Amino acid sequence: MRSLAFSGSLRSGSFNRKLLGNVIRAAEAQGMTVEHLDLRELALPIYDGDIEARGLPDGAKQFKEKITAADLLLIASPEYNSSISGALKNAIDWASRPPENPFKGKLGSLFATSPGPFGGVRGLFTTRQILTVLGVWVSPNQLILPHSHQAFNDDGTLKEAKVFDQISSILSEISSLRGTK
Repeated sequence: MRSLAFSGSLRSGSFNRKLLGNVIRAAEAQGMTVEHLDLRELALPIYDGDIEARGLPDGAKQFKEKITAADLLLIASPEYNSSISGALKNAIDWASRPPENPFKGKLGSLFATSPGPFGGVRGLFTTRQILTVLGVWVSPNQLILPHSHQAFNDDGTLKEAKVFDQISSILSEISSLRGTK
């Protein structure tokens, strides 16, 4: 299964980037081919119809191509003000521009962490809603990890093996759905 993994957080040391690193390790351990994409590398401007009228930015074209090539989207979505991050929403907006919708028919798996007690769940509601409208079959199982400031070792690995096992279980379940969605 070809997977595209990305985080909605742009900050280098973000907890969601650390979480995504663990998701990638778990996916690769299950034999998935994973491409990790850093949204910063796309250099996307804020969506603007005037810019779009002149042609999609190269980063938007690149993101669309990577989504098209993937079977599964692995997304670590931080919670910003109880919603999706602006960077993630902007990238999705650019990639979903007509005429083709690269999201349609893809599988999706969501992960979130935050220092607070809710673990980013409020941001996942919005992320799930957006992806579902675009035709992504988003797994009902998601990982929400509260107290992120206590969850990771210095090297970015998870302190608790049971959390890594939860990630592995979510990935195993969604990979078994390939072809049945």
